[in-house]
Amino acid sequence: MNHDADILARTIYGEARGESISGQEAIASVVLNRVAFAKRRGRYWWGNTIAAVCLSPWQFSCWNPGDPNRKIIERADDADIGFCICKRIALRAVSGLLEDRTSGATHYHTRSLRPKWSIGKIPCAEIGSHVFYNDIEV
Repeated sequence: MNHDADILARTIYGEARGESISGQEAIASVVLNRVAFAKRRGRYWWGNTIAAVCLSPWQFSCWNPGDPNRKIIERADDADIGFCICKRIALRAVSGLLEDRTSGATHYHTRSLRPKWSIGKIPCAEIGSHVFYNDIEV
């Protein structure tokens, strides 16, 4: 598995391992949409590759220092069927075979949170326990 696919699988696992397949695929779509956004602009601060987007500081909480998910995603391996599912989703995403059901979302949050950046914005999708947006400019 290449570096981008591995980092994406770990991001999906950390952000959505309790979600349905469609919820996990939606997280992968957000990462791909951010990469596409960066490429359209020539570059963007969160990165131009899948790994750079996933690992950009404070973008995906599972990679934040001190987040309890960080140790879980770093230790994940093929003994965990949930991680294997995330790897399959990541491989489809990296291969361009993943349908984007988020309508181009670049941002999301869980239903239990309401970040400042989402106030006054209309979600473009709601999948599982996440709310998605495609009109956030930061």
